[in-house]
Amino acid sequence: MNTIRSVCVYCGSSLGKSEVYQKAGLTLGRSIAEAGLRLVYGGGTKGIMGAVAEGALRAGGKVTGIIPRFLLNREATEAALGNLDDLIVTENMHERKHKMFEQSDAFVALPGGIGTVEEIVEIMTWAQLGHHRKPIVFANVNGFWDPMLRLMDHMRAEGFIHTGHLVAPLVVERPEAIVSAILVGASSDGAPTEGVQALIEKM
Repeated sequence: MNTIRSVCVYCGSSLGKSEVYQKAGLTLGRSIAEAGLRLVYGGGTKGIMGAVAEGALRAGGKVTGIIPRFLLNREATEAALGNLDDLIVTENMHERKHKMFEQSDAFVALPGGIGTVEEIVEIMTWAQLGHHRKPIVFANVNGFWDPMLRLMDHMRAEGFIHTGHLVAPLVVERPEAIVSAILVGASSDGAPTEGVQALIEKM
């Protein structure tokens, strides 16, 4: 059984065109807090990132923000960052991603842009290479991730995902159902969640 103590959320630093994305962020943040789990996220206080943190903080949750120094004034405000109970400032994006991996027991991708795609794909890559078995979730709000999921199916069909059993992300459409899906999935998987840090650092 995998113990889930924290959930990493990848998402956009902007709100997108539909208000449903912001609502999804607020709902997920609140759900993480109400489950007694810690939110780990990119440290931004704007966009969907800000909504996730706000949802968790309003519900009395613990929040760890991890942000590179050069993004402090772009994606966050000093006053809002002061509301986080744990803030980690890294020197670059690479260090940020490693810190987020180390601090998290599960990963969720809410709607976002290229950065969000890059982050969740890297986590799936590490899973495919056998470096971790932490739960991975696509929060498919309004079908946002449908094109990505079709692409993954296409890659499998064409023979480019050779260890597909290690890359089996959960797809959850309702934000309020994400945390329970993670907990159920973790309880049914006896594999260890720890990554092989020495190998990950070589990637």
